[in-house]
Amino acid sequence: MNRQSAKTKRYERLYNQIQELTTPVQNPISRMATIAAVLHHKQPLFFWTGFYLLDETGNLMVGPYQGPVACLKLSKDSGVCREGIKRAAPVVVEDVEKFPGHIACDSRSKSEIVVPLKNSTGEIAGVIDIDSDKLNSFDQTDAIWLERIIALVFQR
Repeated sequence: MNRQSAKTKRYERLYNQIQELTTPVQNPISRMATIAAVLHHKQPLFFWTGFYLLDETGNLMVGPYQGPVACLKLSKDSGVCREGIKRAAPVVVEDVEKFPGHIACDSRSKSEIVVPLKNSTGEIAGVIDIDSDKLNSFDQTDAIWLERIIALVFQR
């Protein structure tokens, strides 16, 4: 089995596990906490795994996460999380040192993926942000599966 195929199989198993765990509970914060915990502990390259949520003023505030202490509030005009919101699409960063305006909450982070989190009406409510302490840890397979997994947050 090649590396991409193995990654896809792992995500399939994680999706099924997360779906089973989160379906009985309708609370989005509880679902986010479970998603962050499962992904963080089951994906070996995930160094920091969590959500940033838009507040009523448009700031990104830290939500449920796993890993080292996080930035509590992200500025409105820079960073990978804000870029994901602007694009309304996943952002894969192979090397955070090469991303203009990268916000370094932990200097050990080397690569990152951000996927917008859409609420039940399709509006962006925040993002899932995942960092790795290795370069080039994320690709399109991660983006596709993370979109599917975080869609479970607001699924009825």
